[in-house]
Amino acid sequence: MSSNIQQLSGQAQLSGQQISMKFVTLVSIVAAIGGLLFGFDTAVVSGAVGFMQKRFDLNEFQVGWAVSSLIVGCIVGALATGVLSDKFGRKKILIMAAILFVIGSIGSAIPDTFSGFIVARMIGGLGIGITSTLCPLYNAEIAPAKYRGRLVALNQLATVTGISLVYFVNLWISGLGDDAWDVSTAWRWMFGAGVVPGVLFLVLLFLVPESPRWLIKQGRAAESLPILLRIHGEELAKQEVLEIKESFKEEKGSFRQLFSPSLRMALIVGVALAILQQVTGINAVMYYAPEIFKEAGAGTNAALIQTILVGVINLLFTILAIWLIDKVGRKALLLVGSAAMTVCLAVIGIAFHTGHASGPLVLIFILIYVAAFAVSLGPVVWVVISEIFPNRVRGIATSISSMALWAADYVVSQAFPPMLGSAGPALTFWIFGIMSLVTVLFTWRVVPETKEKSLEEIESIWASKQA
Repeated sequence: MSSNIQQLSGQAQLSGQQISMKFVTLVSIVAAIGGLLFGFDTAVVSGAVGFMQKRFDLNEFQVGWAVSSLIVGCIVGALATGVLSDKFGRKKILIMAAILFVIGSIGSAIPDTFSGFIVARMIGGLGIGITSTLCPLYNAEIAPAKYRGRLVALNQLATVTGISLVYFVNLWISGLGDDAWDVSTAWRWMFGAGVVPGVLFLVLLFLVPESPRWLIKQGRAAESLPILLRIHGEELAKQEVLEIKESFKEEKGSFRQLFSPSLRMALIVGVALAILQQVTGINAVMYYAPEIFKEAGAGTNAALIQTILVGVINLLFTILAIWLIDKVGRKALLLVGSAAMTVCLAVIGIAFHTGHASGPLVLIFILIYVAAFAVSLGPVVWVVISEIFPNRVRGIATSISSMALWAADYVVSQAFPPMLGSAGPALTFWIFGIMSLVTVLFTWRVVPETKEKSLEEIESIWASKQA
C-alpha cells in the first residue's frame, strides 16, 4: 500500500487541484444519482395518480395515501440510515438502498390491488429515505471545503433532473394509448420505468470509494489516506487525517450526546430547516401540479404541459444555485429565496381568493415560487444538514434531520387534497406563505454561514457559541 500512496501523492503534486477536483466531481456525480432516484420516484406519482384514482376508485383520502405512502417508507429509511451507515459504512448502505429502490419500482408496477401498490411504494420509500439522507452526507465527507456546497448541491440537481425527466416520461407514456389504456396500464409503466436509473445507480456504486471520514472513525486511517491523497495532495491529506482523528477524540457520538449544550443548537437548526423546507409547500406543488392548474382552469393536456414547465424552471434554477452557493453563501440564498417565496404564495392566494386564477397569473407566480425554492431551500437545506454536525454524530444527526423532513413532507402531501377541497386554494397557499415568512425570520436569527469552512471548522462554530 505504501507504493500506492507514493504514486497517488506524486500524481496529486504534479497535477494539483485539477486532478483532485476531477476525482471528487466524478465520485460526487455517482453519489448524486441517488438524488435522481429521489426526484424520479417522488414525482412519478403526479402523472399516475389520476389514472390510479379511476382504476381503483379512490376517494380523496386514498389519493393522498397513494402519494404519501412512499414517504412513510422514506421516514423509516431515513431514521435507520444513521445507525446503519455508522456501523456498516456509507457505501454498503447506499448499495442496499439501490436494491430496495429497484424492488419498489417493480412492485409498484405489477399489483392488482391498491394495498399491494401501497406495500411496494413503502419498500421503494425505504431506499429513497436512505439515499436522500446518505448521498448529501457522503458528498460532504468527500468534498474539499471550498467546493463542498456545489458538490453536495449536485444531489439536488440530480433530484430536480429526476423530477423533470419523469414529467416527460409520464407525458410520453400517457400518449401511447387511449384513455382506457392509461387507466389500466400507463401508470404501471410510469412506475416501472424507475428500474432503469435504479440499476444504473447500483452498478456505478461499485466504482466509488468508502467515505474517508467513516474509515477514520472505524480506526482504518491507512485505508482513508489514498482517498484523501487523490482529493487534496500529500500535505493537505496528512493534515486532514490528523484533524479528523482529533475530532473523534471527544466522547464517541451517541443519540444522547446530540442533546448536549454544545450540539443542541446544531440539531435545532438541522431539524427546523428540514421541516421548513417542506411546510412552505413545494411538494404540494410538485406532487399535485396538474390538479392545481386544473383548479386554475387549465384542461388536462394544458395542465400536464404546465407541469413540465414547472420541472424545467426547477432544473434551471437549481443549476444557478450550484453556481451561487459557494460564492454567495448558504445564508444569503436562504434569506432571498424564502422572502421571494413568501411574496409569490401571498399573490397566488389572492388570485384564487379574488377569482383571477383562470388567467396566467397563477402559472407565472408558481413558476417564480419554484425558481425561488430551487435557488435556495431546495439545495441549500440539504447542504447545511450534511455539513453542520460534528464528525462523531454526523450520521445519526443527519438521519434525524432527514426523518423530520420526510415526516413534514408526509403531513403536507397527505393533507393537501383535503385542504384544497375544504379550505380552498387561497387559504392553503396563504398558510404556505406564512411558513415561508417563518423561514426568513429563522434563517436571519439562527442559521450560521458555513461557506468555505471545513467540516471540522464548522464543528468549532457550535463550540464557540456555547462558550
